[in-house]
Order: sequence, then C-alpha cells, then structure tokens
Amino acid sequence: MKVGIIGASFARDAFLPALRHLPGVEAVAIASGRLDSARAAADKFGIANAYGDWREMLDRHSFDLVLIATPTDMHAPMTLAALDKGAHVLCEKPTALDANEARAMLERAEGLGRVHMIDHEMRFNPTRARIAELIADGEIGEIRHVNIANIGSSWANPASHAKGDWWSLAEHGGGRLGANGSHQVDMLRWWLGPVRSVVGQTLTMVPDRLDKTTGEKWTATADDVAYFTLEMQRGALVQVFLSGVAANNVGNLTQVFGSKGTILLDNANEKLLLSRNGGAYEDVSVSDPDAQLPGLNAGIWNVSVVGALRELTGAIAEGRKLRQGATFFDGLANQLVLDAVRESTAARRWIDLPEELS
Repeated sequence: MKVGIIGASFARDAFLPALRHLPGVEAVAIASGRLDSARAAADKFGIANAYGDWREMLDRHSFDLVLIATPTDMHAPMTLAALDKGAHVLCEKPTALDANEARAMLERAEGLGRVHMIDHEMRFNPTRARIAELIADGEIGEIRHVNIANIGSSWANPASHAKGDWWSLAEHGGGRLGANGSHQVDMLRWWLGPVRSVVGQTLTMVPDRLDKTTGEKWTATADDVAYFTLEMQRGALVQVFLSGVAANNVGNLTQVFGSKGTILLDNANEKLLLSRNGGAYEDVSVSDPDAQLPGLNAGIWNVSVVGALRELTGAIAEGRKLRQGATFFDGLANQLVLDAVRESTAARRWIDLPEELS
C-alpha cells in the first residue's frame, strides 16, 4: 500500500513511526511547505521522494492513501485534490475552516467511494474507549453533566512563538477551539451522541506578541481561550474550558457525572477513576499495548495514531468502511459545533444545530 504524506512535523512525530509497524504499508513520498523539512523527514525514515510542493507530489505519484497534517486552511483543497487523484484520505483535525468545506470533503469522498478518516486518534486510546464502554453499559447511570478543562501555558508568554505562527492566526484556522476543542467535541459525540445546542465564546486574550527570536511585534488573531456549553440531544449538559495563556500548565481534566456514579480522568497520570453509587473511587485504568512498540514517540497522541492507521489501512485493504474512528461525517458534525461556538461568540446567544447533521 503506497502512502503519500503532506506536512512533515506531525508526520515525523507520529505518522512515520506508526507506519513502521504496519506490514505491507510504505511511505513513498512526503511534501512540506518547506522542502528542507520534507527532506529531513524523508532522510530519517528512508522515504525516496521529498517535495516542497504538494501538488507536484500528487501529480508525480499514484497513492493508495494520503495523510494530511497541515494548517487547517489547506485541509479542504488538499483533501479534494487527493481524492480526485484516486487516494483514500486521512485528514488532521480540525476538519476544515468551516462546515461548507467539511461538507464538500464528505460529499467528494462518499461520491468517489473512498475511505475517509479525521485524525481524532483518541478514539483508539484504550482508556477513552473504556469510558465509552462504561457510559454505554450504564455503569454510572444516566449522564447528567460533564466538565472538561484543558489549561496550558504555551501561549502565556507573548514572546513564546515565532511571528506568523499559524496556530495563532485565524485566517489559517489556528486557535484553541480547533486545536483542542475539536478533540473534545469528537470524544463527547462518541460518548454521548449528537449535540442539540451550543453557547460559548472564542477569545484572543494576548493579541500583542513578539517574535521569539527577533523580538519583532506581531498580532495574534486566533483564539487562545475558548469555552462552550453543549446541550446534548440525550439531555446531558457539557461544559468545556480551553486556555493556552495560563501561567501554569494544568493539563486536561475530564469529569463525567451520572445518576449512579462518576468517572474521572486526569491526563497528567492517565489514571481512570470510577465511583459507583457514590462510593469510593477505584482505579480502572487501561494500558495500551501499542505503547510498548519500539520507535514511537512518547505520549498518548503519538501512540494512538498506530491504532488509527491500523484501522484505516485495514479498511482500505479489505475494501470496507471504517469500523472504528471518526469519518468525514463525524468531521462535518464536529465542524458544525465549532462553527456554532464562533456564531455564538458574535451573537452572544445559544445556537441550535440541525438535528439531522448534529
């Protein structure tokens, strides 16, 4: 199975180490906006072809699968081009700049009969899969409310990033809502089902920035703080708070409260705690066997990519749809929620989602 990759950074950290553990799958080319970055990744992982132009790469090769990990504003054009060239596609999150782009990606992939996945790799993390099972099995009863907080310090220092860092620019699809909020929305839809209504805000708390090397002034336009409340169709209320500008890094905390118990998960130690009927918390943590594979970078994100790519390449090889993971349908549903948060910011009110697409 011949694989092409667009975007070198995440490929170097996660995609390429994972692909080494998938027999019969070969990365034959990689493209990046910076040719030197593509060549460095190609040299490190023994890839024969490196490009500074992703369109040239797609024109010169015939791929079974294309992996896309680039700034968000390039997701739709790259995905559509790869699909038209005959490839199945995995696209990084967030899906696109808006729901119109996400819808175009879904319709093209379905129309051409391609396998499609959004890289919400946490669906392949055993701990989060265990939470999905506990909720589905009724272990903590009816889910009443969920709290998620992701607090970091990466953007706290105005001089922490280079001028033009795309994650800080709204026009490129940067911001905490897309970077982390999309992951939270995907997990919540996976665990709890569709979203009915959304209220929230995206804010740029530290717009005045300095280049980390030169000290040159520049302006961030993407959100460094985002928060939203989701009313789920099944009745649960969810609150999510995301910040990249705290003085201290707290990490990711998840609390799920049901009528018969509580689930707690702290990314700092990855311990999964379960309380049944108000009793003491018990450790029900789950280990990930893929974490023992050689050559993977540390961290649940990098490890979980192995499972995502294993399922995706398996579906392609067997000529079937995905059995697990987030498809472009999930990507569109996710994008509708993100768009609703931004609409809510402007309108300062609840935004209802269309039931058939939520």
